[in-house]
Amino acid sequence: MFFPLSKLIFFVLTPSNFLILLGLLGCLLLFTEFGRGVGRIVTCAGFLGLLAAGLSPLSAWVLGPLENRFPAFADDERPVAGIVVLGGAVEADTSIGRNQITVNDAGEREIALADLARRFPQARLVFSGGAGSLREDAVSEAEIVSRYADTLGVPRNRLILEQQSRNTHENAVFSARMVQPKPGERWLLVTSAWHMPRAVGCFRKAGFDVTAYPVDYRTNWPRDATRFASFASDGLGELDIGVKEWIGLIAYKLAGYTEAVIPSP
Repeated sequence: MFFPLSKLIFFVLTPSNFLILLGLLGCLLLFTEFGRGVGRIVTCAGFLGLLAAGLSPLSAWVLGPLENRFPAFADDERPVAGIVVLGGAVEADTSIGRNQITVNDAGEREIALADLARRFPQARLVFSGGAGSLREDAVSEAEIVSRYADTLGVPRNRLILEQQSRNTHENAVFSARMVQPKPGERWLLVTSAWHMPRAVGCFRKAGFDVTAYPVDYRTNWPRDATRFASFASDGLGELDIGVKEWIGLIAYKLAGYTEAVIPSP
């Protein structure tokens, strides 16, 4: 129940969707006899909200604290037993339709997979990513990564594929169950910097001690703190990601999937 409910909540509360729905509600009120005054206010609020959310530095202020929570990985030559790369970057349907691996803006996760596989040839490689869809026939991201492992330059026989997870909580639980990490082993966790706090929290809760390897930064802090977006679509996209992630952090804490709203490094 948590998975479909989270999809619905995220759809409504995503800033771009919420502001559009707000503006639509205002427009509808304009056609009612008693709601014209309120309709004007609500319509203006929706329009001005889209303007501010899309062009102002608001998205950087929302994403910055998440991306800066865990520092970039520094190789101190300690042995690395394994690497876990989380899904969320592969567009499975498009990959199948176009017969090539297709990634979204989080494609640095796959780049890191290939790079770390080369740098740590003895490490175990785990790719954790199911379909993340409500459709029962959806193809998992892990299947696509396996299918196009040669394109990524990753030996297919090194890949440990976790294909059942639909969210970050299941990434952690299913990966821990599959590889059963031993105490003292060093495992790198690869995911987007803005997603790292929730991911680390879930893995810790699952008893899987990991070292953060953040990628896919969306802000250049502190420069972006006062930088306005050139395109409203860019600002809205980043704000959507940031707000959804903050909602996810709170929801995961309430659901007992993490010990803290924002886990510490």
